[in-house]
Amino acid sequence: MYLLYESAAGYALFLKKEAEEVAETEEEVQASITDYKKFSKTCSLHAWTPFTNAEEALEQVNAVSAGTPTESLLSFLEMNLPKSKKKYQLGVYDPELGKAIAETFSITHGQNVRELLRGCRLHFGKLVKDLSEVDLDKARLGLGHAFSRNRMQLDPNRQDKPIINCIALLDGLDKNINTFAMRVREWYAWHFPEMTKICTDNIVFAKVARVIRVRDSYTEEKADDLLEACGSEEVCAEITKAMKMSMGQDIVEMDMSNIDHFADQVIKLAMMRKTLHEYLRNKMDLVAPNLSTLVGEIIGARLISHAGSLTNLAKYPASTVQILGAEKALFRALKTKGNTPKYGLIFHSTFIGRAQQKNKGRISRYLANKCSMASRIDCFSEQATTVFGEKLRDQVEERLAFLTEGTTPRKNLEVMQEAIKEVAKRRKKKKKAKAAGEAEGEGEAVSEGVVKKKKKKAAPVEEEEAEEPPKKKKKKAAE
Repeated sequence: MYLLYESAAGYALFLKKEAEEVAETEEEVQASITDYKKFSKTCSLHAWTPFTNAEEALEQVNAVSAGTPTESLLSFLEMNLPKSKKKYQLGVYDPELGKAIAETFSITHGQNVRELLRGCRLHFGKLVKDLSEVDLDKARLGLGHAFSRNRMQLDPNRQDKPIINCIALLDGLDKNINTFAMRVREWYAWHFPEMTKICTDNIVFAKVARVIRVRDSYTEEKADDLLEACGSEEVCAEITKAMKMSMGQDIVEMDMSNIDHFADQVIKLAMMRKTLHEYLRNKMDLVAPNLSTLVGEIIGARLISHAGSLTNLAKYPASTVQILGAEKALFRALKTKGNTPKYGLIFHSTFIGRAQQKNKGRISRYLANKCSMASRIDCFSEQATTVFGEKLRDQVEERLAFLTEGTTPRKNLEVMQEAIKEVAKRRKKKKKAKAAGEAEGEGEAVSEGVVKKKKKKAAPVEEEEAEEPPKKKKKKAAE
């Protein structure tokens, strides 16, 4: 029996001489593995091939972690194992790697193999005489850092963490803005109560309060500022009229300064929310363009945040996506044996709002199915595109028309085939545009090279000056 051990420094093949298999789970037998003298009688080094550099080590370890054997590993095993499968068994720790090489070699794995490989790993530095413990520790440390860094860079879900943080921050900002704006309205309403009915928007109210401040100190010079804060001439006229006959109580400057500072914070929070929403839209267009096209960036981000990551959302079935966010209602219904919820976070979608009351459950189920498909396309596709999201959105529109008017919707297979064709067309257009751009760049480089050659020729100053205007024309034409 041979044992394959993948170390940070290279591949090693150990030969098992004798080992206790009946009592392998006993503490004494397992403790004997930690003793080098006893273990050296059990296993010995049969073959060893070191990695040439750190890049090769990273490449080999990435392949092993993915369960795919490399050419160097296969050639190493072919050179050092008997040619007949009946004469040996190769112990492999990873079952996935064992399945990949089972066609070529006689593979085994189990508790006995794990215990023996544990001893090989523990005494590896002593069993391989050409390798020192210091070099082995350096190889492990360097490979560990490189492997972790590579996995973080190649992680397809690394971009969904900012989305989760952004949507959580947006929810907190909405709550704070509403609370602060309510306090500003209540506080300033003691001085100018009529304005609460005229200015219904919280941000506009805060801006107008900062312009007007104390009613008695308001002058016509602030009319332009008031019009800008209101955003409408009608609202501005109503406020100016109500200001002259207001029933509010007087307020001192000290109180007004506090109200002004508080209203300024509300406006700043609103601006911060606006920039965050724009950032979220751009981020969703990069990470989950199809899901964002289908249900919008806010609902898509909430689904990703609730699932934990885009991969988790892609793994969920449509029935789970449908009630995602309504877990309390679901478990309460299961406990009381009542009706389970029809929708969770996707309830805020415009599709469910436009559907009739009797069709809301059907549309939510259909929309959850399309959300599941869109998330899987976004998660596992190599190139980001919004074509599939647009086609899935059209399908939901057709289903809405089918439930209300009875028009027959298209089949999913037809729609997906159309989407695939459209994606192929767009890729061809991009390639042509890219090729055309590269050709233009080469033409500019050639023209610049010709001009430089002309400069090198020995010519009088007058001729050089005469040749300068045509050069500029050539550059403009090339541009």
